Amino acid sequence: MSDPAQDFATRLLDWHRVHGRHDLPWQTPRTPYRVWLSEIMLQQTQVATVMPYFERFVTRFPDVHALAAASQDEVLHLWSGLGYYSRARNLHRCAERVVREHGGEFPRDLDGLCALPGIGRSTAAAILAQAWNLPHAILDGNVKRVLARFHAVPGWPNEPAVEKALWRHAEAHLPRDRACDYTQAIMDLGATLCTRSRPRCAACPLTEHCAARRAERVAEFPAPRPRRALPRRQTLFLVIENARGELLLERRAAPGIWGGLWCFPEASEEAALPARLTALGLPDATLHARLPRIAHGFTHFHLDIEPLLIRVDGTSNAVRDDASLRWYSRDDSSRIGLPAPVAKLLATLP
Repeated sequence: MSDPAQDFATRLLDWHRVHGRHDLPWQTPRTPYRVWLSEIMLQQTQVATVMPYFERFVTRFPDVHALAAASQDEVLHLWSGLGYYSRARNLHRCAERVVREHGGEFPRDLDGLCALPGIGRSTAAAILAQAWNLPHAILDGNVKRVLARFHAVPGWPNEPAVEKALWRHAEAHLPRDRACDYTQAIMDLGATLCTRSRPRCAACPLTEHCAARRAERVAEFPAPRPRRALPRRQTLFLVIENARGELLLERRAAPGIWGGLWCFPEASEEAALPARLTALGLPDATLHARLPRIAHGFTHFHLDIEPLLIRVDGTSNAVRDDASLRWYSRDDSSRIGLPAPVAKLLATLP
């Protein structure tokens, strides 16, 4: 009698040999560094979005030593636009620790990888399976969706009890060998066939035994995140321009939204503007114009941004003596990280 878990893996591997993705940039060569970099970038981000970022990263930082030696500014600069910037900060910190504590070699065990910044259980397992073909189960978003449907697991996959059940299924289906191919296969299935909307069940190699498919309830699994209204927040961007046409940027503290990136100074409300400008060392700066509002969405809230163009004359150019402040020319070649709304606003200024 066949083993159901191994039958699951066999069907998946047979499908992947013909229909899977075999030409992703991090697959050739498939080094631990390239696998790690791709796995961090792919957290909450689709492959098509990640590919050009990955190519730019490995061109500039071909190995973990090059990444560790770079400045955080340059890392954030190359990451700008990819979002979830804590990933970039952890990426840099992780590279530094791999070089400092492990001689530039990534640990080959789950606990060792999970001890590094930005690496959780599923990411560590993916690195072990993809880089060294070691038998470790993964549970990223695509895999959660495949397993939730195949076993008709009720509930939102990120709820602790539901996630625990999905981990049990992930471990049970892991084949005794070919972990590298299997890991890629189940990710590919979720990304190309078992998609969130309009899944192509007729082409799926697992459809015969899929509990959700057999019950004609595919759309019900996995259960969506419990809905709640996202709060709206407001902020003022202080677009402060000096007589040379340079703009004042302020490095945001980490952790936090856009942590480590360079942003326009902010104020909570216009009444706070004089005190904020004084704190920046620019008490004589004056409001010149109101610029078009910008709406920006985060995972947990919406941000409404009102940019205010503020001018300083040639005699009030000296800002507070602080490494977190800098004057930035729009034709500056400095490689610094900018949040998407800041880069967008810079591109639209005359």
